[in-house]
Amino acid sequence: MSADSSPTPPVSLPAPQASSFLTVKHAAEYLGLSPHTLYVWRHRRQGPPSFRMGARGRVMYRRKALDTWIREQERADSRSNPALSPLAAPLRHKTGRVADA
Repeated sequence: MSADSSPTPPVSLPAPQASSFLTVKHAAEYLGLSPHTLYVWRHRRQGPPSFRMGARGRVMYRRKALDTWIREQERADSRSNPALSPLAAPLRHKTGRVADA
């Protein structure tokens, strides 16, 4: 990377989508996923919370819910949450089994 290059800007959304509601396409861009992944997760009742909106029943996501879901994923991952890291756990030694005499 050259000294005059700047970091990649965040996903820019069209004016109508700059609201707190995102379509599947824009939610996927926001999360760095494919829209197909979001549809599959929705079908399996996984992933970030979504809902249907309007007469056409378009699947929508709240930006705030996506941010909350991302934070929950970070807390549940042992690589980003030191409290869950197996490397932070105290060492346990295997105890020998004493045979009955």
